[in-house]
Amino acid sequence: MRIAVRGIGIAGGFGCGVDQLRQAIVARESAPQYVALKADHQDLEMPVFLCDTTPIEKFISKRALRRVDHYSRMAALGSCLALEDAGRQPQDAQHLAVVVASGYGSTRTTFSFLDSVFSDGDACASPTMFSNSVHNAAAAHISILLNARGPNLTVSQFEMSVSSALFTACRWLQDKHVDAVLFGSVDEYCSVLGYSWQRFFGQAPAAGMQPLELENQSAVAGEGAAFFLLTRDEGDKPPYGYVTDIKFGRAQRSGPEISENSLLILGADGHKTSGIHYARFIPARNQTAVYTPLYGSFPTGSAFDMAIAALSIKESNIFATPKHAGDHSGLNIVRTEQSLDSKQISCLKFGCNGEFGMITLVGA
Repeated sequence: MRIAVRGIGIAGGFGCGVDQLRQAIVARESAPQYVALKADHQDLEMPVFLCDTTPIEKFISKRALRRVDHYSRMAALGSCLALEDAGRQPQDAQHLAVVVASGYGSTRTTFSFLDSVFSDGDACASPTMFSNSVHNAAAAHISILLNARGPNLTVSQFEMSVSSALFTACRWLQDKHVDAVLFGSVDEYCSVLGYSWQRFFGQAPAAGMQPLELENQSAVAGEGAAFFLLTRDEGDKPPYGYVTDIKFGRAQRSGPEISENSLLILGADGHKTSGIHYARFIPARNQTAVYTPLYGSFPTGSAFDMAIAALSIKESNIFATPKHAGDHSGLNIVRTEQSLDSKQISCLKFGCNGEFGMITLVGA
């Protein structure tokens, strides 16, 4: 496999676009916002990495966005930014395929639609909310807003959604069904998720998100979208290198096979139920980094790690792990910036039950 990465479009709690992502990586920190939450008859505040979708109006008119909810706006913003980064205009998307990964789906609109059913009954429930509530709404809106007429698919496999969706996108290109794919992920935060988060995990720790404290629960919720323009290898030098391998499976007695030459970007996001698998299966010989404190915890965060890996390849640089990620993991953590040299980068995500997905990128 050798799939070229031509452009990146990303938006999350750190800001919007590759430049703001890079600023957060270099600063080695990103601050969540605090949202009001009512739970256990208390008025609480919960830290969340929220995404601002205002920049979408640079690409798409307010009129066209009138009935597009926050979930699909994030996806549309990521798509437009990926095309812009690749030197293409939204109107160039006509022959693109679209593949979207999502774990939660459109949670805000889904629960708002349910509220309208409870309040007004089946007959008077909002049809606009219903159409926006399904998982594939984001992919549909991308195709409509960008006039993309290629095949369109949404994959939802919770924390394995990104690996599974990327595998499909790469196969479409390998089998020459399409010439280019707009591939990406999107997940959003909503008040129901916040309430559930508080009930399951309690108050967020005062120290913030420390994913390298693998036996502790320190996850901070997040949201955002990360998109990529992918093509086959065309013999040139794509700016962000190539996707060369995708592995997924379930770790039982042994974990995924990891090359000695791989820098590992871990999807550890502060959940101790998945943290134990990183502690168990990551080889001490491999350099590892983790960037989840920059964007938060949500099922499709591994697409953000893929974006950081692609940026590292472009700059031939390994970025340092964020300042407050923790230090009791026993892993060989990258603490200072250094040259990437000839290393390949593997983005590894473990789920709570031992399932894993690993995406490998190399330079040109």
